[in-house]
Amino acid sequence: MTGNVVARRYAKALFAFGEKKGPAELEAYGKELSQLAGVLAGSPDAMRFFKSPVFSTDEKKAVLGKLLESVAVSPSMKNFCDLLADKNRLPFLPDIADAFGKLLDALKGVVRGRVVTAVELPEARRTDIKSKLEKQAGKQLVLDYAVDPGILGGVVLKVGDKVLDASLRAQLDILKETIKRGE
Repeated sequence: MTGNVVARRYAKALFAFGEKKGPAELEAYGKELSQLAGVLAGSPDAMRFFKSPVFSTDEKKAVLGKLLESVAVSPSMKNFCDLLADKNRLPFLPDIADAFGKLLDALKGVVRGRVVTAVELPEARRTDIKSKLEKQAGKQLVLDYAVDPGILGGVVLKVGDKVLDASLRAQLDILKETIKRGE
């Protein structure tokens, strides 16, 4: 829980700084943060290194500098990452990137969601589902599509903090509970 609070605070601070610079700068910060988070996610050794109290801040900054060179970030982002290193907050970088992305989505009026089906949906069906949901929500949606044969049929839709489970598995579970209760 503490990590989420820390991540949100740093994300809000960077977001406020980016807002003063303009929308293009905000977008750039979001891309750079997600690139850095991706690099760290792909390298568990780097995350262990940044979490380790054995290494000094200077050693962590040296490794961070090499990492930042490979991603080619702006000077402002380099300064932000140096601040994270000084405060021993580098392990929170993926969470900060996630929180920053949510702030950016809220600013743009974008809502992210996930559609889970038992079989792969054709592109035309995906487009149809997305347009109907956008019309109903009145907002722009970014949907992630997944396949889970375990739901047997139907769809599980997660948009924002709402979940609609219209899967065959859920219906069978409800029927099973009803039979157990003898209704």
